[in-house]
Amino acid sequence: MQGMTKRELQITDQQQILAILDTAKVLRLGLAVDNEPYIVPMNYGYIMEDGKLTLYLHSGLKGKKLDMIRMNPRAFIELDCDLTPFEGEKPCQYGLSYSSIMARGEAHIVEDVEEKMAAMTALMKTQTGRDFSFNERLVSMVAVIRVDVSEYTAKHRPIPENLR
Repeated sequence: MQGMTKRELQITDQQQILAILDTAKVLRLGLAVDNEPYIVPMNYGYIMEDGKLTLYLHSGLKGKKLDMIRMNPRAFIELDCDLTPFEGEKPCQYGLSYSSIMARGEAHIVEDVEEKMAAMTALMKTQTGRDFSFNERLVSMVAVIRVDVSEYTAKHRPIPENLR
């Protein structure tokens, strides 16, 4: 990914990145086929192992995003949290404090039942903080999408000191 323009806002601490992933709850999945962009908000789960991020999404068994993934697996992800508007004395001093992650990778429709069960367990852990178990029957009712993230950046924009 092209480097971040405001490096002073970049987050590199792994614990802060995990905190964003645990807090956000909704990501935007960006796909494109034949110059037609498509962005959809989705709940997600994640696994972070040795700095490698894997995202899991669930979906109906049919639909546009699944068709698009089959044609072009390249995906872009954006997620954010801790959104806090702030005001200033002048219009250009208004803004939004936030934390975010932007990522790119490849999306794959998961067919393996064991991986689907693990993915749904990760998704529910991220969404609720609780552990759930899934069986083959339950995961047969949903499509599971795995995004193998190849690169990501995290960012935090605080409220400016002079406006606190």
